[in-house]
Amino acid sequence: MKVLLSGTAGGAGWPEPGCGCASCARLPSGHRRPFELVVDGLVRFPFSGLPDGYAARADGLGLTCPDGSTLLCLPSGRAVPDGGPRYDVVLIDLLDRPERLGELRRAGLADDRSLVVAVGMDHRVRSEEELTRRLRLWGAMAVPDGTELEPPPGGPWPTRTGPSPVAENRGVARGVLNGTGRRALLLGGSRSGKSAEAELRLAAEPQVTYVATGPDGADDAEWARRVRAHRRRRPAHWDTVESTDLAGVIRDATTPLLIDGLGTWLAAVFDEHGAWEGDRAPVTARCDELVAAWRQAPERIVAVSDEVGMGVVPATASGRAFRDALGRLNERLAAESEYVALVVAGRLLEL
Repeated sequence: MKVLLSGTAGGAGWPEPGCGCASCARLPSGHRRPFELVVDGLVRFPFSGLPDGYAARADGLGLTCPDGSTLLCLPSGRAVPDGGPRYDVVLIDLLDRPERLGELRRAGLADDRSLVVAVGMDHRVRSEEELTRRLRLWGAMAVPDGTELEPPPGGPWPTRTGPSPVAENRGVARGVLNGTGRRALLLGGSRSGKSAEAELRLAAEPQVTYVATGPDGADDAEWARRVRAHRRRRPAHWDTVESTDLAGVIRDATTPLLIDGLGTWLAAVFDEHGAWEGDRAPVTARCDELVAAWRQAPERIVAVSDEVGMGVVPATASGRAFRDALGRLNERLAAESEYVALVVAGRLLEL
């Protein structure tokens, strides 16, 4: 199977003609042309009216070639197919619900042997650099227009355009590229985009456990709306655990964890032990337990926490105690993390 990607962008190209957005403005005209796919010089997408030896799969989204190799093309707006054997090559619009890649992996339609190539790129992402960052987290890659992929069964996966990051992305645990490692701590102020970034980092995983540490909002309508918004934003196939026993959840984890967030967890711990005005030693012990579990985490963790170092000094002793405890916890977890970043206005500042 030879896969020629004459164009790799969305339907209007990237940059989009006449668009003055920041993403389009920084790119030269024709940087990426509208998506166009030709397989073996004979078959174009969508797959129909196929020559002898070729067979369509998944309602015309999938293709089996005469040599037995398989390809799936999943453009924007199309649902993940139901079951079936894995695909050797997956061409997917990852700017449209990147969790679809996680669904493919969960269903066994893609695995670490599959070559995952992003298509349909456009100004939904602010730059090529940001696109590359996201794709590396997801175990995918982008290629230039005009790239011809020749994926032999089992790999390796050379391209006709010279050296590529394919080998680096194949067979490597997602999120461990670029030193991001097993433990990631994302700090930020209110509405900084830290939760959205945390969800983005795990979007392509086949299984994720979301650990909610805050109240469910049963007695607070405004908080309940926030909780519902978070739930709608998360992939439907993620599991959710509501617990303040973070150390236990981490020790027992069998899937990647997203913990959101440490500030609400610490407030709950203060409540549980009556530590706002009373003895705070139990809070320190719980933090010690959490740090110990974090250090020995068996699965990937992305945790969200509030950055407390840029606010005003709290007016009460209990407020100052909470600020100090959260600041110390952030510092200790950061020291035990492979990746730490501050999120400001949706932008990452790696620490």
